[in-house]
Amino acid sequence: MQRTIFNFILAVEGVLDNFLRSVLTALGIVFGVAAVIAMLAIGTGAKQALLDQMKLIGTNNIVINSVILKAGEGGEETANTAKSSTGDSGSGGNSSKGKDGKRPWSPGLTLEDIKAIEKVLPGVDKISPEVVDQTNLVFGGKTGKAKVVGITNAFFDLNNLGLATGDLFHKVHIEGGKPVCIIGQTVQTKYFPEIEPIGQWLKVGTSWFKVIGVLEKRVASKESLENLGIRDYNTDVYVPVTSAMLRIRNRARITADKIKSDNNFGEDEDSNKGEENYHQLDKVVVRLEDAGTLEVSAQVIAKILKRRHKDLVDFEVEVPELLLQQQQKTQDIFNRVLAAIAGISLLVGGIGIMNIMLASVMERIKEIGVRRSLGAKETDIVLQFLFEAVIISLIGGLFGIGLGVVAAVLVSKSSEIPTMVSSWSIALSFGVAATIGLVFGLFPARKAAKQDPIKALRSE
Repeated sequence: MQRTIFNFILAVEGVLDNFLRSVLTALGIVFGVAAVIAMLAIGTGAKQALLDQMKLIGTNNIVINSVILKAGEGGEETANTAKSSTGDSGSGGNSSKGKDGKRPWSPGLTLEDIKAIEKVLPGVDKISPEVVDQTNLVFGGKTGKAKVVGITNAFFDLNNLGLATGDLFHKVHIEGGKPVCIIGQTVQTKYFPEIEPIGQWLKVGTSWFKVIGVLEKRVASKESLENLGIRDYNTDVYVPVTSAMLRIRNRARITADKIKSDNNFGEDEDSNKGEENYHQLDKVVVRLEDAGTLEVSAQVIAKILKRRHKDLVDFEVEVPELLLQQQQKTQDIFNRVLAAIAGISLLVGGIGIMNIMLASVMERIKEIGVRRSLGAKETDIVLQFLFEAVIISLIGGLFGIGLGVVAAVLVSKSSEIPTMVSSWSIALSFGVAATIGLVFGLFPARKAAKQDPIKALRSE
């Protein structure tokens, strides 16, 4: 142990005596380790962002969005602009207009579509309809605008939402269209800052709704919400879907004015009546029991809806999980490229250490001869030069870790790429630096130990 410590002290002195050369030698390791830290931070951050997005959209989900057709759209033409993520929206060859020049009639996305999907599609776990309207809120002299969302309890399960206080909708609330609501945290903060909201009556549009629950705060970045097309759940008011249709607005309800408007459709090309939202529902989320059937099930749903909508493709069928998986594949390729660059940097740094150590051996042949003549063994010489290589590598590793952390922070702040520096990535980088010192310092150390002591003492 004493001999080992003595050899280590000699190695430290050797590094300090040639400090500038040691620092320049360590630069290769500095940049290599920094590249490893930054690469792992980007990879870990991207993976965490993907997990966060999966929590937002749920798993095994198929999303059906309604599409508001303009005059002249539908059928084959619309299928080109309203494709599902599976590449099959169930488009056919029918024209978008009938023989009389009018757009074929479609019932739009309705609750009856949900019943048809449940009846035909196997392996359905839950289905969540959504109808969204912008309306006014009034309570205690405070007014404001917010989105009122008609849903069922399946909505909270599919979107991983829990309640902070209160209860979910009961069966009687949904079947009877009762005037009850669940509010988001932002709504509670604005309208009920100092009182308990449960049991209070909030005016939503022209109707009064009793607050029966408050959602837990959902923390999500604005970028994630925009990328996934998700609303901020904290700012909405949630009511039973039947209550929304009875007490807020039912767009599928047929009125005399609507019949008159439909009869006149197509007579005025400049009219915007063809853009009226005739869908009863804005969105439907279907969760399957088996993730392996997502793509096939999306195609089946598209065909069911096209048949029910009179061959009008006024909907979009998407599989968010498949889109995220494709995004992850792209990110993995990017990470592999970064890993290759980091590996090359570390290899160049290791070669630099070996080159400098070989030059150091040739410069210090006389020192080696003196040590051997004083009783040093080959093992002592090997340890001395090996320690020097490891010390240089570790110094480069320490500076590389600091540079890598700074680089990860700069990447995160200057771009939309999320980064996350973990303790295991720092430990890995430090271990890689030490390993490089051992591997690339071993050959110069053995070469130094094999020097003939007599020839070494005679050298100038």
